[in-house]
Amino acid sequence: MFLARKSRSGKGKHYRKSKHYRKSLILILFVSGIPGLIIGAIVYWVVGGRIESELNVLHNRQIQLRAGNIDDQLENIELMLSHWAFDPKFDYSLAGRNLVKEFDRSRDITKTLLVMQGSSTLTKQVELYLDERAGMAPTLFAPEYDALKQPEMIANYARLLEPNRSTYWTQWAPDPAHPERQDLTLVHQVPGGSTQPFGALLVRLDAHKVSNLIKTMTPYNDGEAFLISEAGDLIASTGDANGPTPLAQALQREIAARSERKGSFFYTWDRVTYTVSYGLFDRIGTNWMYVSAAPITSITAPVVSVSKMILAASSAVLLLAVCLAWLASRRIYSPVRRLVQNMLGGKSEAMPAHDDEFKLIEREWQYLSRESRELQVKLERQLPHVKESFLLQLVQGYLFAYSEDDLRERMKHYNWDVDDCTFVVTYIRLTGFTLLEGRFSQGDEGLVTFAAVNMIEEMSASRFAQSDVLNFHDLSAGLFLAVPGAEDPTQELRALAEELTQAINQLLKLRVTIVIGRPTRQIAHIPHLFEEAKQVIGYRMFERNNQIIEMERYDRADSPSDIRYPFALEREIVQALRTGREQETMDGLAAFLEALSGPGATEIDVRQGMLHLLGGLLHAMLSSGVNPNGLFKGANPYELLSQIREPEQMLRWFRDKLVVPFLRKLEERTDAQVKRIVEQAVVYLQNNYMKDISLDSCADHTGTNPYFLSKAFKQITGRNFIDTLTEIRLEKAKELLRESECKINVVAELVGYQHTYFNRIFKKLEGVTPGQYREMSRAGEP
Repeated sequence: MFLARKSRSGKGKHYRKSKHYRKSLILILFVSGIPGLIIGAIVYWVVGGRIESELNVLHNRQIQLRAGNIDDQLENIELMLSHWAFDPKFDYSLAGRNLVKEFDRSRDITKTLLVMQGSSTLTKQVELYLDERAGMAPTLFAPEYDALKQPEMIANYARLLEPNRSTYWTQWAPDPAHPERQDLTLVHQVPGGSTQPFGALLVRLDAHKVSNLIKTMTPYNDGEAFLISEAGDLIASTGDANGPTPLAQALQREIAARSERKGSFFYTWDRVTYTVSYGLFDRIGTNWMYVSAAPITSITAPVVSVSKMILAASSAVLLLAVCLAWLASRRIYSPVRRLVQNMLGGKSEAMPAHDDEFKLIEREWQYLSRESRELQVKLERQLPHVKESFLLQLVQGYLFAYSEDDLRERMKHYNWDVDDCTFVVTYIRLTGFTLLEGRFSQGDEGLVTFAAVNMIEEMSASRFAQSDVLNFHDLSAGLFLAVPGAEDPTQELRALAEELTQAINQLLKLRVTIVIGRPTRQIAHIPHLFEEAKQVIGYRMFERNNQIIEMERYDRADSPSDIRYPFALEREIVQALRTGREQETMDGLAAFLEALSGPGATEIDVRQGMLHLLGGLLHAMLSSGVNPNGLFKGANPYELLSQIREPEQMLRWFRDKLVVPFLRKLEERTDAQVKRIVEQAVVYLQNNYMKDISLDSCADHTGTNPYFLSKAFKQITGRNFIDTLTEIRLEKAKELLRESECKINVVAELVGYQHTYFNRIFKKLEGVTPGQYREMSRAGEP
């Protein structure tokens, strides 16, 4: 119905004409293009088929002839050298000669070498080497006489006298200081045919001339030609002197996979098709293979003129089609009308009367372009935040479910170039913040970290094209690098770490510990390597200012671990805490931390020691009837303490979070006089534990009765009198077992026990006998 209504109007008539015009125009273009298509197909079949095949056959024959010429020249050099090797000038008459005094003999040898050198245009130099078996000092004619004195040169030439190989070709570097400067060399030991040669004739070929000779097998500007040995080593080529080109390597693999040792084939490399001819050279003691590759375009160059004729004919047909299209172009309005309707939302009456269609299209296009640019700007502003968020998820292991390809694809969307890259993550931590209380206040950690991150970003961007910094806002940061190629960027990273350390020391007055992670080629390995770097930073030396740790060289087994735990100080701290002596408790904590932080101590050693002390204090609090959960309001004290890295912060945390709240709770529950009596009793026990002490004697000492003292012990310490005395005696016994050589019965007497009862009570409370405990403590077991 819609088409019927349109057909009754002028617009419908215009619509039918437009549709008919399109069909007519397509038909005209198709008919006008048929002749060109037919001509192109016929010529393509002739050129691409028979002519190309014939030219390829002629090319292969030409390569075989030129390869034969190279073979003849190399064979002439072999025959020439074999002839001179059997010459009387180089027989056993050379043995024992003083070639310095026998000047005529030396000059004759030099002339002979010059004649040999001029016998072939490929020869760079002919040399004669005589070693100590000739009855003289190692001597070299090159071609003038020279006495070899350098051990490296003598060893280099002596290697040429290989047993069971009298004549052979080799790639040889005459200067041992430059092993990369090798010449194709023919070696013939002298005297010729001898089982005990004492010298060698060397014919060193000119690499440039050999390359030019091989280039005759590639008569075109493009292509590749080279010689390889049976082992696949490159002998000579027309390409890079530093080694085989990628095309040459690919051709070697292709030929090695073929069973025929001679022939030709087509090979496509880098979207270019080559015709490849190869065969064998029968050289002395080995076989060489020659390979020549030429692009098809060079071989089919004779038919370029035919292709130009086809191009001219096709251009003429195209010109005719353009003319026909131009005649009908005035009626091509339908696409423009549809475009206008789309831009106006299908309402053609919305277009202003004074505007034409192209002005409207231009105005709408400018609007859409402006909107596109604004969206692009918004995207570019948000992209750094999106990249940082993605990188944080990556290093923290939240993207473990993604495959390697998925991770690479996502990183490419965020404008990372991750193809053929080596990735490194570095963990950076700032220390010494609490020492700068006059410079920074509590809570400025995020601000200081932000300043350090800005410095890291600036310095890393000056050295690496792709670097991203992660801000953890807790005086630590991460650095992610994507370095092109497979080279290890650790050396450059170490230079960056040293520069960054100096800058932070000078500007922020803080110390820096930097862990350079292991390089990897897999993005999926980054979370594991970052976690490894974070763990290793716990093994930093606690007393050092700045440290740079390279994971590639770091071995945790090398970290010093002979740190003695201050048990005596722990007992003093626990006792001071139980009896409510705040100052003595804090002094003991400071001394305890100082003992842990001695020479050779690592961060993890100090942290573990403080965690162990925390466990003892929490146990003492429980024994005193105070629940630690009430002090920490449900938080995990071990987790809170593990996050503290500064010694001053540790002491402040113990004071503010544990000692002061506990003593406040204790004071609320305990009378001060009772605490003093219990304290006097405990001091009395510590000073007289080796004697026969009873509750009555202790009560007499403190001026109280046994019942009151027993109840006070239970109230203050959470244990009864005998348990406290037993604990003191056993702690002293364990100290004597660890640090002295006293016998078990002597230890029992020193702590106030009989031998048999001591063994029984020790086994009951500690789970092992005194002898077993001594063995375990000296073996390092807990």
